[in-house]
Amino acid sequence: MREKSRHVVNERPIYCFDGTLTGLLCCVFRAFQFREYEVEIHSYTSKQNSASLHSFQSLQDNLFNVSIDVVSDEGHAQRVWTALKQKLSNNALRQLYYVFLSESTDAYQHIFNYCIYIFRHAQSQPIHSLDKNYTHPSVLAIAQWAKKVGREKHRMEAFVRFKKTSDGLFLSLIAPDFNVLPLIQRHFCRRYQDQRWLIYDEKRKYGIYYDLQQIQEVDLSAKAVDAQIEVGGTQQFMIDLDDQEELYDQLWKDYFQSINIKERQNIKLHVQCVPKRYWRYLNEKSL
Repeated sequence: MREKSRHVVNERPIYCFDGTLTGLLCCVFRAFQFREYEVEIHSYTSKQNSASLHSFQSLQDNLFNVSIDVVSDEGHAQRVWTALKQKLSNNALRQLYYVFLSESTDAYQHIFNYCIYIFRHAQSQPIHSLDKNYTHPSVLAIAQWAKKVGREKHRMEAFVRFKKTSDGLFLSLIAPDFNVLPLIQRHFCRRYQDQRWLIYDEKRKYGIYYDLQQIQEVDLSAKAVDAQIEVGGTQQFMIDLDDQEELYDQLWKDYFQSINIKERQNIKLHVQCVPKRYWRYLNEKSL
């Protein structure tokens, strides 16, 4: 008799979480709770994930897999984070947080795999050799993603420009590649302690506001409209700029032109140091 061919399907669980760091740490907690270490990570809020789930290949791959909604639990997340603090240096923990702020599905997967790797090998190998073992794909990816986010943080700190409104508020609209607002708030709080300011992320629809006492998170919608700033949540209204703001803007442009030596311009080097996507923040680029 001919033996019937059998197709063996290896089920790989899919953990779906709410896009928060708490939710991602809860995925790690559940993985050890049920000993599920080969897991695919997805976020409800990830645009990349949404696009991939609608692709034919993803639907085909996920046909026989088990999708599990992981509920965020502060207690579970705190236990995982406390265990990571006991096993990793402050620099390694900072890297994990930076990578999480990339908002990338690929980065979320590497954070999960990294945590699994650290916890499963911490007893048999020294920790300092684990978090520097760049032969492991997720350890290498964490270092690379952290460098990307750190570079974006540095550039936002360097290129953010404020506009003074009629009520004395200094306002800046930004759209960084990564969610770096939590990383840059300390820098601006130290630098502008005597001014009220608001840095608003147009892409993620939230901002950080400093009221001379503390930093608060604000949620609204805003976009630049000529010499005004259009802001709105449930209602639409306009924020007028200070009467002298246009004068200061022109003074800076004149200063830039006066020190610029056209014969010594190196556009290629200039673009390497200041990529074109950041020119929208610079007054001198609107000459």
